[in-house]
Amino acid sequence: MTQATQGITAAELAAALDTHLRINTFPLGIRMVEREQDIPPKAKRPGKDMKIDSALCQGMSFSRHHGWTVAVSRADISCPIGATLFGFQPRVEHFDGGHCCAGMYTKDAAAGKRTEAQAPCFDFGKYYAMVSGALARVDFEPQVVLVFGNPAQVMRCVTAALWENGGYIHSRFSGRTDCADEVIETMQTGKPQVILPCYGDRIFGQTQDHEMAFAFPWARRDELIRGFEGTHKGGVRYPIPNQLRYTATFPPSYEELRKFWPK
Repeated sequence: MTQATQGITAAELAAALDTHLRINTFPLGIRMVEREQDIPPKAKRPGKDMKIDSALCQGMSFSRHHGWTVAVSRADISCPIGATLFGFQPRVEHFDGGHCCAGMYTKDAAAGKRTEAQAPCFDFGKYYAMVSGALARVDFEPQVVLVFGNPAQVMRCVTAALWENGGYIHSRFSGRTDCADEVIETMQTGKPQVILPCYGDRIFGQTQDHEMAFAFPWARRDELIRGFEGTHKGGVRYPIPNQLRYTATFPPSYEELRKFWPK
């Protein structure tokens, strides 16, 4: 075993996440590959296998709902913004100038330009495809682990991530391009991210209103699991336990019954 692959396995990590989070879709392992030949053989290709072009969030949703390994490449990506930020296509003035934001996310191109300038991105041509798969089943080493859940489950991830060093999780939100937040931001910072699913993910990935997400680097998986175990022992758990040691109060008509009981 090489230094890069030491630590708990993907299947062990998936089992631990299930124990501590009880999430209802598969946690994901995600890897960026530089060449077509690096795509795992079992990965489904949207263009070849499904006869569609796919957004990146759509590919991840196939993985987390169906358990499939899916590779969305520069050859079959449908989303122009995703293709730009993931370096599958070059950045052009129409994008950098804020025109994709203008009138939808920002009042004008000048405001949109500021948004696009802050979006995380990969260099053009660095990667060929994004591969996602159900963490328990992947046959590749992920770079990013992504978990979707409700806010309480994401809160549980935050407490686990802070167990060893304390402090705060700092994440950025724009309401768009959450695929870049999940993968690019996490890979470039090497830090966990709280993810607010974007408008496009809700439309094309069919992420639901009650869902948020949490992404963390594969290299920090052992630290996260120690954090889950430590906070669990400390009493921070999911499902959240209800405080039930109280005497309830009841409507006056109920309380009236007490007058008729034997003294």
